[in-house]
Amino acid sequence: MSSSERPTGLIAKSGIELLTWGTPNGHKASIILEELKAAYGKDYVWQGINIGENVQKEPWFTKYSPNGRIPAIVDHDRNDFSVFEGAAILAYLTRHYDPEHKFSFTDPDDLSRCEQWISWQHGGLGPMQGQANHFYRLAKERIPYPTQRYVGETERLYGVLDHQLQDREYLVGPGKGKYSIADIANFGWVNIAYFSGVDLSKFPNLEKWWKRVHDRPAVKKGTSVPTESKIANAAYQRRLKEEPEFKENEDKLKELGNKAKEQYGYKYASP
Repeated sequence: MSSSERPTGLIAKSGIELLTWGTPNGHKASIILEELKAAYGKDYVWQGINIGENVQKEPWFTKYSPNGRIPAIVDHDRNDFSVFEGAAILAYLTRHYDPEHKFSFTDPDDLSRCEQWISWQHGGLGPMQGQANHFYRLAKERIPYPTQRYVGETERLYGVLDHQLQDREYLVGPGKGKYSIADIANFGWVNIAYFSGVDLSKFPNLEKWWKRVHDRPAVKKGTSVPTESKIANAAYQRRLKEEPEFKENEDKLKELGNKAKEQYGYKYASP
């Protein structure tokens, strides 16, 4: 549920209101909200904050997210308490609305491990892959050094995840692990691997994990807020098959990325 017009303020009076856009960070919040909805019937409303139009910089929004970034939530059932930053939102929502710990942990060691992998994503995978996106795909001027630097660092971090998922289904938990907010935090970025110039198929454990998480109904719904992403792995692969011009442009981009790596003698290594 959302407003179809440009947002100018909150629209709900009760429950959780999500202010978001279709990015890896935005999907952290929409996925956990969809999981809580499926598990407990906890409904929510959302508004699309178009970051291309700088809605996130407007005073009404920065009241809830001082950094002018999505996502943010407002909990109307707890005195309109607001939370910004994806990691903080994951922690808040499971602390207050996951009483059976379906997506979180009670064991102190697993709780710490969950916090560690979320912190790892927040301080490493997200920032590095964000820079990879910029220099590999979005920058108007093609600069080889930062292109290979950040794509290479993203590949290194994917290697860390791939190693963690060896003989495991999820990042944290006893045995083969349990699906949790640690997986949700990391999923959004892995879900746009190809957009960032990273070949996910080179990381077989991670690719299996990605598919496992991707196939969850709540994840599919969460990654469709506010609309289905055109840069997610599944959509990207589909476009390669169906759109010859798109494939041609992507092949050229990949060639530029490979030349940047060759120029600076890049060699993959992880950790």
